[in-house]
Amino acid sequence: MSERPIFRFAPSPNGYLHLGHAYSALLNAKMARASGGRLLLRVEDIDIARCRPEHERAIYDDLAWLGVEWEQPVRRQSEHFADYAQALGVLRERGLIYPCFCTRGDISRAIAGRTDWPRDPDGSPLYPGTCRHLDAAERSARLAAGKRVAWRLDTAKAVDLVGGLSWSEFETGNFGRELAAEPGAWGDVVLARRDVGTSYHISVVVDDAKQGVTDIVRGKDLFASTGMHRLLQVLLRLHAPRYHHHDLIIDANGHKLSKSRGSPTLRDLRASGMTSDDIRRAVGL
Repeated sequence: MSERPIFRFAPSPNGYLHLGHAYSALLNAKMARASGGRLLLRVEDIDIARCRPEHERAIYDDLAWLGVEWEQPVRRQSEHFADYAQALGVLRERGLIYPCFCTRGDISRAIAGRTDWPRDPDGSPLYPGTCRHLDAAERSARLAAGKRVAWRLDTAKAVDLVGGLSWSEFETGNFGRELAAEPGAWGDVVLARRDVGTSYHISVVVDDAKQGVTDIVRGKDLFASTGMHRLLQVLLRLHAPRYHHHDLIIDANGHKLSKSRGSPTLRDLRASGMTSDDIRRAVGL
């Protein structure tokens, strides 16, 4: 691990950056400077169907306009699927992931009428474990028949294996505290999607380890994901970064800014006459 702190900003090129991205990028840059650390840029483009080259080019343009400087080369996830496959292979060999052949419709039917069915931190119903109970022969037969498959983590088994988990959450200055990780809240998450071969959870922990990231600064909307990430880090024997989950920028209706809501982009704001200094003032940096 590097003696200097290593921070990273990791946007997805599935749309243009907005004020929320600007805040996170500028905060990462500020904390890297203050600690004498380094700032890396990672393009999280595993979702090839939604990511666009023009959005990636815009990321570089917007960050340069903001005055954010990052080290080269930029890590692009779409160039590292072999790394994610290797990590999945480790989990497969340890018997910690299993093939899931369920469609969304299958899952909906399995929990139909269960208004009390538990949900994950994002609000999605937990997977009912249908394929976890398939015997080895049935799994092999379905795989041999070419059935479309995703790979899920047997979370309960993994948690039993590693025991209690926590992470270091740093808030202001050097003040930090240990927080209990609760990966079980996510149930049996998908670690390799049918159409992509990996997932956000597995890719981000592998990338952070490959890049030697020591300090992860990201929005509070990813706070709950940290429990799952810590579990994967322990299972894959990867180092444990420190975390800082910052406040989100919200709109006039109390919603966090997002690409899907059509929040004004940095390109829009620049075209309206705002300067990079205006953006910094708008986000309090």
